[in-house]
Amino acid sequence: MSEAGDSSPQPGKTGQPKAGDRRRARALAMQGLYQRHFSKTPISDIEAEFMVDNDMSKVDLMYFRDLLRGVHRQQAELDQLVEPFLDRPLAEVDPVELAIVRLGAYELKYRIDVPYKVVINEGIEMAKRFGGTEGHKFVNSILDKLSRRLRLAETRPR
Repeated sequence: MSEAGDSSPQPGKTGQPKAGDRRRARALAMQGLYQRHFSKTPISDIEAEFMVDNDMSKVDLMYFRDLLRGVHRQQAELDQLVEPFLDRPLAEVDPVELAIVRLGAYELKYRIDVPYKVVINEGIEMAKRFGGTEGHKFVNSILDKLSRRLRLAETRPR
């Protein structure tokens, strides 16, 4: 435990958080965003609930908090970024897939430390696990198109 009493996992030997800890952080943040979609509970209450109700020992807590709070705070901007790539109105997008796409959009825009391919892959995997039968294809399409807009230097062919 750190001096502040934070029980977040220690980074790996490279100083970077472990991939599995980040994966769990993404999944929990997505679930929190999904819950917020229906309940309109304050995001701080959802965060506190998740901290109590889940084993957070193998979760990158700082990343979980950043994703949950950041997506919530930037939701209108993220929706504007995503809407041009949708094949239906935002209100008709499955709530699980919408939470995943918003999360991916946030990472693409604000977490440039995460490679765009990782963002897309993680979104696809969450959609396969939590979304509808073809949801991963939808998520892949949206995040791929958005990555070409937000990560031009990374996605440009060499």
